[in-house]
Amino acid sequence: MSYKLVTLGGDGTGPEVMREGLRVLNAISSALDVSWSVDDVPCGGQYYLEHGDRDWPEGAEARCDAADLILLGAVGWPSPTGAGPVLMKDGKMAGFSPVIGNRTRLNLFANVRPVKLYEGVQHRIHGQNKQVWSPGQVDMVMIRENTEGLYSPTGGKLSPGGRTEVAIDTRVITRRGSEQVIRFAFELCRRRNKGAPKDGKLRVTQLVKDNVLHGCQLFSQVFYEIGEEYPEIEKDSAIIDAFTQWLMGQPEYYDVVVTTNMFGDIVTDLASVLQGGMGMAVGANIGRDHGMFEPIHGSAPKHAGKDKVNPIAMILAVKEGLEWLGNRKQDPRLGRAAQAIEAAVIDLLKTGAPLTYDLVGEAKAAKCSEVGQWISEAAVRHLA
Repeated sequence: MSYKLVTLGGDGTGPEVMREGLRVLNAISSALDVSWSVDDVPCGGQYYLEHGDRDWPEGAEARCDAADLILLGAVGWPSPTGAGPVLMKDGKMAGFSPVIGNRTRLNLFANVRPVKLYEGVQHRIHGQNKQVWSPGQVDMVMIRENTEGLYSPTGGKLSPGGRTEVAIDTRVITRRGSEQVIRFAFELCRRRNKGAPKDGKLRVTQLVKDNVLHGCQLFSQVFYEIGEEYPEIEKDSAIIDAFTQWLMGQPEYYDVVVTTNMFGDIVTDLASVLQGGMGMAVGANIGRDHGMFEPIHGSAPKHAGKDKVNPIAMILAVKEGLEWLGNRKQDPRLGRAAQAIEAAVIDLLKTGAPLTYDLVGEAKAAKCSEVGQWISEAAVRHLA
């Protein structure tokens, strides 16, 4: 059976990490006799600057709709004027269509971000260079509502005389949006069946500001309504600003975390500090019929073309995508491939080389391509 894969390399270092993700995918697929029909769709700020009217080609939406799996690199490119990223004529960042557009159009309502510290990786919280948290203490999944909230296209600007005087962003929280992502969180907690590292309890924590915000009050109401259907899972609630300190102070307490769009966008980047930084952090955009998988780091224009950045997040995004698609298509080969990729990453991190600058420093740094090659070969060995 052949699967349809759409790749959205994007800007800057996005195509570089995508190259290494595909290197691993091709190696593991060949070993398992899995074939892919790959459709590479250019997109992002650089594409917009070249073409002037769109941030990806005509018909790209339909190409994504037809895919069994979508892989995204990174989007965003500096404006030639030096004032932030390239913006399109409608004011949206060039790269909006493949990212926010896909999330909304395909109803990829759950943004799923595993936060796991692997052995051999030093997190970014240090006390006199001591390892504060051990790998077993950081193992949670954060789930962010992915289609509404402050990303809803309901705001705007007022610019009398051409000068912007008023800017409004309206936060939209609906019962439907809350229900689907909260149920996803409880179901994932049940499937993981791990519990929090601290006490082994199955626990879903909601992050809200329900002492102030109406949308959070609705989200919390839905959380407890749905939670009644999962009596074996502990229901936990945290005010978002207080949670940021608890996350850094006791990450071992958390199993599955669910929250609204903007809160989740911010706090999952913070959580990446616990797992060694953005080069280790994966984002899965999952709906009922489609899935798009990506590293959560940006396009890093200053590193573009240097074969320098960490490809592990992209490679782990491939792993997450294979696991999701294998479950969806009931294809155990894809599940084996996902397991082999993660095992290869674990081997590399324990070995300690080759690794990129963000993990070992400039003096010991290997190239992006060297890391990808090592993992691809190790993943195949795990299938033997």
